[in-house]
Amino acid sequence: MRFYCDILVIGTGVAGLSFARHAAGAGKIILLTKKGLEDSATSQAQGGVATVIDPGDTFESHIADTLTVGRGICDPEAVELCVRGGPDRIRELVGLGAHFTTRKDHPEALHLTREGGHSTRRIVHAADATGRELVRSLAAVVRELDGVEIRENHMAVNLIVPNRKSAGRICKGVHALDRTTGEVHTFVAPVTVLATGGLGKVYLYTSNPDVATGDGLAMGYRAGAQVANMEFFQFHPTILYHPLAKSELISEAVRGEGGILRDIRGRAFMADYHPDRELAPRDVVARAIDDVLKRTGDDHVCLDITHLPAAFIEETFPNIRRTCLKFGIDITKEPIPVVPGAHYACGGLLVDTRGRTSIPGLYAIGEVSCTGLHGANRLASNSLLEGLVYAHRSAQAIRESLPLTVDTADVADWNPGGARLSDENVVVSQDWDELRRYMWNYVGIVRSERRLARARRRHAMLQEEISEYYWQYVVTPDLLELRNLATVAHLIIECALRRPESRGLHFNSDYPAEDPAFRHNTILTRYDET
Repeated sequence: MRFYCDILVIGTGVAGLSFARHAAGAGKIILLTKKGLEDSATSQAQGGVATVIDPGDTFESHIADTLTVGRGICDPEAVELCVRGGPDRIRELVGLGAHFTTRKDHPEALHLTREGGHSTRRIVHAADATGRELVRSLAAVVRELDGVEIRENHMAVNLIVPNRKSAGRICKGVHALDRTTGEVHTFVAPVTVLATGGLGKVYLYTSNPDVATGDGLAMGYRAGAQVANMEFFQFHPTILYHPLAKSELISEAVRGEGGILRDIRGRAFMADYHPDRELAPRDVVARAIDDVLKRTGDDHVCLDITHLPAAFIEETFPNIRRTCLKFGIDITKEPIPVVPGAHYACGGLLVDTRGRTSIPGLYAIGEVSCTGLHGANRLASNSLLEGLVYAHRSAQAIRESLPLTVDTADVADWNPGGARLSDENVVVSQDWDELRRYMWNYVGIVRSERRLARARRRHAMLQEEISEYYWQYVVTPDLLELRNLATVAHLIIECALRRPESRGLHFNSDYPAEDPAFRHNTILTRYDET
């Protein structure tokens, strides 16, 4: 079937939901999400939103912290507009009914915590489940908006970009799989907004939910959009280590409130790696843990907050405590076993300051985009900030371009050709497992030229196998996700090979120092690759 709208939004994390709210009234909006409205990486975000609301804090300080962590790759304009746009977005959320944690001694004031890389406390939070609260409050508003149609269980397959190899290409919508019926529908729109989130599932260990398979990024790249800085992938230092745990994040705020990293023998080790110890930037902490594990042969380290009052822990980290108790760990009495895990992509579809990609009609906001805010390393809690600010800016840009029109004469409906139902789904699961393992081993926290070359060779073979499978069989959610993960893995490997230095999140043991010659973005476009 074919459906028409003025604005098509794909994804329902903080960026997609915020955009829908700001764009409401500009035309008919269709909001696609591949599972439920509240299923996103945002829902699992614990820490909070970095913003300047304390009278003792300044925009200049937040900007400086962001630029320092970004290691010379940040876009200063993007940094400034995000930082300065933050307070208004927080006030809007409060007005919508978002319940942020307030100060005990000053209940009308928001409580602020501190995270690694920040020079002061500036993290607005809702206990230790900020993302969940953002999605709750935004989803409640979006559900009631006139002119917004929500379609759950719809997974985008490919962007509709006729003549995609030509200079005149325009995005005109998307083909999307209805997961409940197996049908692929055509959604036509003059504006398509990708808010599909990240791609942590490309790695073996990740804090991301199962939906984080790089769908929007892969589609944008296949359509010919510019992609930037995929070598900069942030590994969160502390993912719960337990045989039954899956993607359980232990928030940055635990270290911000005094948590100490120790090896399994009880030795605190961060002083060996950085003067800020546990409050060092995430890339430093993740590499420190990786080094300890490689030297000792241990399978995890420990994050210890048992020296803090039990009442404080229970009040500040209620959800983390509850999660750990499910696995028999009382964090008030025993250290938390942790390992690093893939957490956040600082690269993505390259956009301007209004969220516009290199393809007319196509916007990208949130983790799927590369705005220039994060540079070579994301400052903690700047991601939710970015999603909120760019959702607002993109909606403004679209309102300024009204009326919205599109020529549909060259829009074709989905044609499955001779594709047949697969009787070899084991191939999909096997390829998925192989891809995630060599990405973790060869393109993970610490890389080398040999590891990257090995990954490229293995990946080329796997991509060929996945492509062959895709064109032979009827599309399924698992097959689409595997195809997308293979695409983003290619982008990570190729960008990493094009940066023979170490900078921020990209650490190459063969080139351990920064090289001033590479103080620039790594940009790839499908049709320009040689």
